[in-house]
Amino acid sequence: MRIEDEIQQPVFRDAYQRAHVNLIFTAGWLQSQLAQSFKAFDLTLPQFNVLRILRGQHPKPASVQLLIQRMLDKTSNASRIVDKLELKELVTRHTCPHDRRAVDVLITERGLALLHKIDEVGILNQHGVAQLTEKEANLLSDLLDRIRS
Repeated sequence: MRIEDEIQQPVFRDAYQRAHVNLIFTAGWLQSQLAQSFKAFDLTLPQFNVLRILRGQHPKPASVQLLIQRMLDKTSNASRIVDKLELKELVTRHTCPHDRRAVDVLITERGLALLHKIDEVGILNQHGVAQLTEKEANLLSDLLDRIRS
């Protein structure tokens, strides 16, 4: 559906305003769709993001500071997210042997299994970008990179 119809605004000042509004609206829409899908796994988007980062680090642990640097949503409270994931037994936390003030976070086998199940369901491929060709997806990524540079 066109952005004009989605937000019931038939006219924009120019193509740049339309693109800007469309980008913000679509980002929110994608987040909402993903959040709904992750509810079935008792996860929030930030929790999934932390697990995804930890899987990429596995078998090495990650510090909370590294999680903060790599998280998609920079406003998320990484320490609180780790607390919740630890209660679900999806991560473990240990004092860093090199710096007793730092904490090492490691994904558990249970956390890896949950991510594997999510991958099998293909949640990330069910929304939005899955409707694009590979060429279109690459173009979109290139354009988004260009916007941020």
